[in-house]
Amino acid sequence: MPGHGRGRPSGGVNVYRGAIALFGVVFVGIGLALIVVTTIHGGAAFGYLIGVLFVALGIGRLYLLRTRR
Repeated sequence: MPGHGRGRPSGGVNVYRGAIALFGVVFVGIGLALIVVTTIHGGAAFGYLIGVLFVALGIGRLYLLRTRR
């Protein structure tokens, strides 16, 4: 197999890692949008909580993706 044993991930793994990174960024964006919309509409605690949880989910996913090579 060409490239076997060179320490590089296969093409499928790169697509998977890219998709996971994209989802992490999307979750951070959704969380920030929720926080902004909640602030504009008067600030309910539930909206802030969900927004912060989405941001934490996205950042956590990106962190785990970066630490696991």
